[in-house]
Amino acid sequence: MTDSEPPDELLTQLQQDEGLRLSAYQDTLGHWTIGYGHTPARPGETWTREQALAALRADCVAALRDVDRVLPWAKDLGPVRHAVFVNMAFNMGIGRLNGFQRALAAARLGDYEACARHMLDSLWARQVGPRAQRLAHQMRANAWVMASPGPRR
Repeated sequence: MTDSEPPDELLTQLQQDEGLRLSAYQDTLGHWTIGYGHTPARPGETWTREQALAALRADCVAALRDVDRVLPWAKDLGPVRHAVFVNMAFNMGIGRLNGFQRALAAARLGDYEACARHMLDSLWARQVGPRAQRLAHQMRANAWVMASPGPRR
């Protein structure tokens, strides 16, 4: 995974996890959002699918750079486990991800089971439900996990 090219699997995960809305809406925290979870948006703003995909890629690259800047050791976990932290940073920001001290310490030590357990023992996991379950499994298994079709939480 390079600074400029996130893996296609990560982009697919983010599309599944975030969902696509081409008209601006207020998320559960009241932030104006559009596309695949892009903030900030303006009330009444609309986008094309192409604009949403371009913003997704740019936001993913920004999250990747944040992870690499704040957690430079995460690249050594390999692209699949590294992507778990990029997905989390995309979702909640690098500051909140950096607050997962027990999970991050476990991952850095190579204890991926403990990392997954700590990920799931969080308010974030309760808020995002299936996304957290998939990412914890991905951390444990070192294999990409995609959402199954059906309703999204």
